[in-house]
Amino acid sequence: QVQLVESGGGLVQPGGSLRLSCAASGSIFSLNTMGWYRQAPGKQRDLVAVVTSGVGTNYADSVKGRFTLSRDSAKNTVYLQMNSLKPEDTAVYYCYYSDYLGHAYWGQGTQVIVSS
Repeated sequence: QVQLVESGGGLVQPGGSLRLSCAASGSIFSLNTMGWYRQAPGKQRDLVAVVTSGVGTNYADSVKGRFTLSRDSAKNTVYLQMNSLKPEDTAVYYCYYSDYLGHAYWGQGTQVIVSS
């Protein structure tokens, strides 16, 4: 089992910044994928950014150039730095972890609201 603990959501004005953190604990494999998805009201859950060990980072087109995903492997933690936030970035953001055996886990979600 893997536990994911998220932090960093909140309310921010358009153009502002937030940083989300997600710490994984439990049965962590070094070969894994970690990152973030988001789900706006009435919409499906979509990829924001994920990093895969030995492969690299993948971003949604809508966040490229504004969001940066980083990883501290020693702490099994990923960070999502979100800059130039827009109202359309408003969503519940979910941390994601999967390993090479096919196990996948989700965090409880953290709300991000971009509004003036």
